[in-house]
Amino acid sequence: MTKFMDFRLRSRELMSGFIVSTVVAAAACFLSEHYGAPVMLFALLLGMGLNFLSSESQCKAGIEFTARTVLRIGIALLGMRITLGQITALGWQPIVLVITLVIVTVSVSVITAKILGFKKLFGMLTGGATAICGASAALALSAAFPQHPQKEKATLFTVIGVSALSTLAMIIYPMIARWLELSPQQAGVFLGATIHDVAQVVGAGYSMSPETGDTATVVKLMRVAMLLPVIICAAMITRMQGGDATGKHPPLLPWFAVGFLILACINSTGWVPSMLQQGVNELSKWCLVIAISALGMKTQLKELASVGIKPILLMLGETIFLVVLVLLLMHWMF
Repeated sequence: MTKFMDFRLRSRELMSGFIVSTVVAAAACFLSEHYGAPVMLFALLLGMGLNFLSSESQCKAGIEFTARTVLRIGIALLGMRITLGQITALGWQPIVLVITLVIVTVSVSVITAKILGFKKLFGMLTGGATAICGASAALALSAAFPQHPQKEKATLFTVIGVSALSTLAMIIYPMIARWLELSPQQAGVFLGATIHDVAQVVGAGYSMSPETGDTATVVKLMRVAMLLPVIICAAMITRMQGGDATGKHPPLLPWFAVGFLILACINSTGWVPSMLQQGVNELSKWCLVIAISALGMKTQLKELASVGIKPILLMLGETIFLVVLVLLLMHWMF
């Protein structure tokens, strides 16, 4: 009885912040559908407009819970997007290309971040977002990092950066593919390997042809699959560096990474009905949008404005580097 009462009290404490985050997420989805901009970007901006709520006792706990736990649930559910069959269907070349681009891009980002005076983890955050799956990767890597006063600010900056760059890429990269006279399959590999977010990959790919769209989507999902090993590497690095501000060490394999792997394996069996798969994917999307709304509420715009020019140049440089690297790898492999 005591546990039930504690659960009820805890639920009441969290409900206000969660409901506010959900309303902001719904508004962001509405604006995204009607104006075509990334939903994550709308969720962040709307959330930052309500940042005063995170300092009020009635909403603070729920916003903290949403930004942390709901985020991890959404990341775990991303595993339902991929299957081993999708990854192996295109042959060995795209697999080698994706593994190479992720390793090289993240490594170069970490080194460049250190040269520019940032922490290695910031380079891993921006490099992972660029190399893997945009905002989703940024949120997943941030969740694997230990608590730090600057972590949320860095995460939000990265999400805004990759969302803006991904939108530009959706417009510009198909023109590059046509200019280079790439075949439909080559164009699909190029778009899937370079554009940050899944939605923009789908939009760019199918704007060229159905074959290009199918290939781009599968290559992009290969990049999503790289999320798990990168999260494990991030956890290992943070453990070697010591605990967070509270003295706690992050787990070597976070529970949301385990959930991601389990769902990917279940989805690979082919036993999951398409309706259930679509439902889980939609739930994952909503969890991430709700969580990013809560993260926005925890951040003030003036804090993001103070980041300076170096982080912007870092992310822009990572994006250009990724395009050049993919084109070079395609020239050697295809």
